[in-house]
Amino acid sequence: MKVVGVGCGPGMLTEEAIRVIRAAAEIHGSRRAIELARAHIPEGCRVVEIRDYGTLTGLPARAVVLSTGDPMLAGLGRTGTAVVPGISSLQVAAARLGIPLTRIVVVDAHARDRAEAVDRAAGEIRRGRVAFLLTDPEFDPAALAAALRGMPGRIRIAVCDRLGYPDEEITTGTPEHPPGPGSSLSCTVAGEWE
Repeated sequence: MKVVGVGCGPGMLTEEAIRVIRAAAEIHGSRRAIELARAHIPEGCRVVEIRDYGTLTGLPARAVVLSTGDPMLAGLGRTGTAVVPGISSLQVAAARLGIPLTRIVVVDAHARDRAEAVDRAAGEIRRGRVAFLLTDPEFDPAALAAALRGMPGRIRIAVCDRLGYPDEEITTGTPEHPPGPGSSLSCTVAGEWE
């Protein structure tokens, strides 16, 4: 089974991903992933919307599983025998904010213990890193801001919403005046950057 990253927004499929999708006889993915790849899915291809991610291990070897963003960034990459990378929200956020990827550490706060994620991000920021948080709609940047108040330097917080979509929006703030929460398609970046 191949897992193919379809990017975090429209137009972010790689040429390799397009080749694999165009050659597929059977594709599985979330509604959003299928829509991002729709223009490249061949006629006659069996397309199945994934409703239970626990069933992925039972898919046939010829199946192609679409993963939004990059499958190896807290995605479905661990389930496949082969992975085709995609353009992730991490890459797009770094590009939009002008942050070198070598300065960033990833913190998974998506459906996880948010207090633990905030503590980990704050610790990384104290060490001079920039934290990229994979978040969900329940994540409140105010909790992160509270943990960052009083840190030296020019700490910033950015909520990156719907990266790659026409209505993309990046809202920035500080620990004293944080941005509000994002949508279900958002991530948060925090730390000191130029």
